[in-house]
Amino acid sequence: MLVTEEWLRSFVDPALRSEELADRLTMAGLEVESVEPVAPPCSGVVVGHVLGVAPHPNADRLRVCQVDAGTGATLSIVCGAPNVAAGQKVPCALPGAELPGGIRIKPTKMRGVESQGMLCSARELGLGDDHSGLLVLAADATPGGDVRRLLALDDHRFEIKLTPNRGDCLGVVGIAREVAALTGAPLRAPDTSAVAVNSDERLPVRVLAADLCGRFSGRVIRGVNARATTPEWIRRRLERCGQRPISALVDISNYVMLELGRPTHVFDLDRIDGGLEVRWGRPGERVELLNGQQLDIDASVGVIADRHGPEALAGIMGGARTAVSLQTTNIYLEAAFWWPQAIQGRARRFNFATEAGHRFERGVDFATTAAHLEILSRLILEVCGGEATRVGPVDDQVLQLPAREPVRMRFARCRRLLGIDIADDEVESILRRLGMPVARDAVAIVATPPSYRFDLQAEEDLVEEVARVWGFDRIPVHPPLARAAMRGPAEARRDVHELRRLMVAAGFQETINYAFVDPLHEADFGVDAPIRVLNPIASHMAVMRTNLVAGLVDRLRFNLNQRAARVRLFEIGRAFRRDASIADGPLEVAGIAQPQRVAALGYGAAEAEQWGVDGRDIDFFDLKGDLERLLAPRVAAFAPATHPACHPGRCAAVTLDGVAIGWIGELHPRWQQKYELPKAPLLFEIDVEPLLARRIPQAVDVVRFPTVVRDMALWADAALPFGHVHAAIVEMVRSDNRLSSVRDIRLFDVFQPRQEASDARAHEGANALLIKEKSLAFRLVLQDTERTLSDAEADAVRDIIASGLESRLGVRLRR
Repeated sequence: MLVTEEWLRSFVDPALRSEELADRLTMAGLEVESVEPVAPPCSGVVVGHVLGVAPHPNADRLRVCQVDAGTGATLSIVCGAPNVAAGQKVPCALPGAELPGGIRIKPTKMRGVESQGMLCSARELGLGDDHSGLLVLAADATPGGDVRRLLALDDHRFEIKLTPNRGDCLGVVGIAREVAALTGAPLRAPDTSAVAVNSDERLPVRVLAADLCGRFSGRVIRGVNARATTPEWIRRRLERCGQRPISALVDISNYVMLELGRPTHVFDLDRIDGGLEVRWGRPGERVELLNGQQLDIDASVGVIADRHGPEALAGIMGGARTAVSLQTTNIYLEAAFWWPQAIQGRARRFNFATEAGHRFERGVDFATTAAHLEILSRLILEVCGGEATRVGPVDDQVLQLPAREPVRMRFARCRRLLGIDIADDEVESILRRLGMPVARDAVAIVATPPSYRFDLQAEEDLVEEVARVWGFDRIPVHPPLARAAMRGPAEARRDVHELRRLMVAAGFQETINYAFVDPLHEADFGVDAPIRVLNPIASHMAVMRTNLVAGLVDRLRFNLNQRAARVRLFEIGRAFRRDASIADGPLEVAGIAQPQRVAALGYGAAEAEQWGVDGRDIDFFDLKGDLERLLAPRVAAFAPATHPACHPGRCAAVTLDGVAIGWIGELHPRWQQKYELPKAPLLFEIDVEPLLARRIPQAVDVVRFPTVVRDMALWADAALPFGHVHAAIVEMVRSDNRLSSVRDIRLFDVFQPRQEASDARAHEGANALLIKEKSLAFRLVLQDTERTLSDAEADAVRDIIASGLESRLGVRLRR
């Protein structure tokens, strides 16, 4: 927000320099981003009264002007401005004056005629880019008066960055209230006395939606002069605050908005058909706004309508049909309280923003609509009124206003939160200076927020107010004190960052993706229904992710578009799914599980291109090896499974100690085609928590006795997975003391004989080969810690294992 120092000091004038005032506001939470002079420095420029204008004898485009500059003598000044005319008051730079840019004025001759100064345009004074003519001053300006003082060119412009909760400071008066509270300087409140009423005319207004408009104030004024000139002081303040002057009625309405923070609207009374209705829009209605935009509205948008339909978007922008113009003579003034939740987001829905909507969606004082209407009326009567002007009474309808509930703040809690020993009386004084009625006892103070403060609702809010006014910069800085115990990392648990280091060491690059994802994209890869975001920042970020691989596939597409041929990506992050068993906690939300997961993607060549390795694409076992290295020294089990993201038959469930922790597989051909991938990537996604636990190494004596190796070949059904056989051997070794010498079990060969198809199938013309059995060759490594094993003992161990497998799985020893 832009505000000028001169305008601000007209309400409160503390004994502070501009920089000090800006610093005080910043430290109170109203961040002043910049303090700039409204005009560059200049000197020797006074008010000049043009007494006469004559053609230049030697130049067609020049004029010789006789100017009274308050020096006691008439000056002859040559001027080339096309708008110079006798009787004007204009800036006159006397000899010796210095203009912006280091230009010095001295007597000179122009085409043979002496010129004793220079008449100035706005650009020559650094007030803008207008160089089309002289800057014409007010008719009542005194010749010889200092132009810098007349135009307040020593003024400064403050650019203030307000937080969304401080809608009360979106007006000069609101900032003045803050300055008065911060400095103790007296506040000169604007005059809200009623103007003289000489008519009893009222415009019929019906408010049909109390949840849209809580209070509506209006007034009829007839016989105004819309062609009146906006006073120079209003134009100056508007321009310096970034507003472009348009016409007197519009300028005054904008001026009141900037001064009071109260958006108002001026209707052309003669263009209103019947009365007005304040209501929600209806499907099929259209409105043309002041900016020329035509909108289709619905029941979620508030409107002000007459018999023809909507004439304005409530609290946002007026309509073109009832807008005032230079031909307007009769007007209807409106000042209302619009509920913030009824205005929020409506303008953005139509891809524009307005000053009025910016204020109403943050909250505008609901107690002063009638008083501010009096201020607006007075300015209009002073500028555009006349003897024939008829002023009607204020029609003030109060329907439903926000409640201002008292807030209790404990003195001890205030001191504890701020870390300062502030007296109870000073706390009370601060809250009173902020305009809050208070009551107190020995323990706490109860303050009622004023009608313009929508952000004061809890004890912590009052504590913040005390801190702001007392001064954040005065709060002493102490190092944090805590009884911290130095603890080393747990041996039985590793850090998440170690997983990152392992993945990077394996050649993967980490990505970080948004937890908000596209619903359509999520449906391709997820198992659970995603949790929808109530207020998404974009349509493609409308749900919470239930998996991480969708983001990796999207990043793969990006890398392929950048001509990458070999991609290795991983991400460690949280997924989100519904789980009724989750209760509220410090890091938990009831009903929502947030497991941390690690996902990885491999695409392209198995190894970077080199001379020593044959080129081949990454396969399932390459990524499985990366996963096993991540899990090491723990060993996971892999079993065939299905997953929406994976190719049928090329997906495995990953279990650790009998608990499912994730999956691994090749991307489904359907998604490969949908996302236009030349080849299918390999993916895995597993829970992080099981990976963080690790076994503590146990010290054992070095065994001095040799190992014994026995090979064992088994016939097994061709459909029997190796994992089942291996798991059975491990279980037998774990449960049978006779097998305690087994140190390692390795599969070193698989043989699958092919047999001709049966005669029946051969008669049918089938040439297929049937695989009924396969041979699995295991190597057993045996070692005893106390003695050397004999061949008979080693053979016995092999026979026990073979016998056990035959009884459990139906496999038999290959002879």
